[in-house]
Amino acid sequence: SSTYRCGSALVSTSAPTSEVQGKCGEPLSRDFLGYKEVLDQYGFRNEVAVEEWIYGPRGGMYHFLRFEGGRLVEIRSKRGI
Repeated sequence: SSTYRCGSALVSTSAPTSEVQGKCGEPLSRDFLGYKEVLDQYGFRNEVAVEEWIYGPRGGMYHFLRFEGGRLVEIRSKRGI
C-alpha cells in the first residue's frame, strides 16, 4: 500500500517522519533496524538510517511503517502479532 490512514488523516510514501508522527501520533513501537547504503541522483553512496514504526491494533490489524533516511518507504499490515 502507498497510503496509511490514521484517524481522519492520510500519510503517503515519501512523507517525512515528522509528518507521520504529527498526523498519526506516537507509534506503539519504534525500532532502529540499522543502515542501508543508497546511491543518490549523482551516483554518490550514502548511508541512511532504517526504522520501522508499528501502529495498532486497530480493528485487529497492526500497521508496519518502514522509513529510510527519514522518509516513509513502505507500509504493510498484518492481523495480530
